[in-house]
Amino acid sequence: MRSKRYSRREFVPRAALAAAALASPRQGIAAPVPAAVSLGFSLYGMKSLPLDKALQMCAAVGFDSVELALMPGYPTEPKLLAPDARRALRSRLDALALKLGGLMENLPILGDAGAHRQNLERIKAAAELAHALAPASPPPLETVLGGRPADWEKVRETIAARLREWAETATANKLVLAIKPHVSNAMHLPEHALWLLDQVRSPALRLAYDFSHYQLRGLALADTMKAVLPHAVFIHVKDAAGDAAKVSFLLPGEGTISYGEYFRALKAAAWIGPVVVEVSSQLFNKPGYDPLAAARTSHAALAPAMAAAGLRPAAK
Repeated sequence: MRSKRYSRREFVPRAALAAAALASPRQGIAAPVPAAVSLGFSLYGMKSLPLDKALQMCAAVGFDSVELALMPGYPTEPKLLAPDARRALRSRLDALALKLGGLMENLPILGDAGAHRQNLERIKAAAELAHALAPASPPPLETVLGGRPADWEKVRETIAARLREWAETATANKLVLAIKPHVSNAMHLPEHALWLLDQVRSPALRLAYDFSHYQLRGLALADTMKAVLPHAVFIHVKDAAGDAAKVSFLLPGEGTISYGEYFRALKAAAWIGPVVVEVSSQLFNKPGYDPLAAARTSHAALAPAMAAAGLRPAAK
């Protein structure tokens, strides 16, 4: 059956950080350095809405940017967007003054050879979309890697080998990959992610920072920021409760993370880039989930703390 194609209708001073990125063989840089911190919302948490309504909602709530979800079942899966739809989407983002902060994928890295080839094709497709929608500053492609925490030592060499091929594909297509440690995946600690960067050593491979996953493993905010931020091009924010054995994700502000502390630390680190709310599928799959209420709750928890830290203008 042919897929439906959507038509057009439907952290050191900042300069020092940029210089360090250029000089670091582990980190490198393969995309324009963002000019500021933006506050965004991931459309991963708005799957139930038509795309244009989701974009309008994010802009109306006060977000600066969005992350598009490219997985099957979302209207922004690349194969569903014909060239005219891409042009229309780019114009719509401009009209709503929304930056494209990132692209989300879910690319389990430990599948068979066929699944690996499919992942490489999805990376290529994501790159094409990134350049079509934001040619002056293509956003990173963010993904978790899958696998089980107990298997890290057993599978890490395989993950590194496949990431080398991912990075080659990303480099060829002028895309930056941002891999995210996940509390329930094989790569689940900062040291795992840093080990992989050392093995691959490609400027196309960077990290995504999401403290909620480290919080569930009892790690401290300051320690994880110190380890990960110098190598991160993208941040997800959400709260969490429980531990690694009983994971519960929450909206920003509904847990114990102090966003005043969080954003003061981000400011002190002179980190720049997209900070994007991710609503977990644990939440958006619950009966009665309201994406507008989730967006408003998240923005109310984050925007004032960002403004107080000097990361964005205060509300008028």
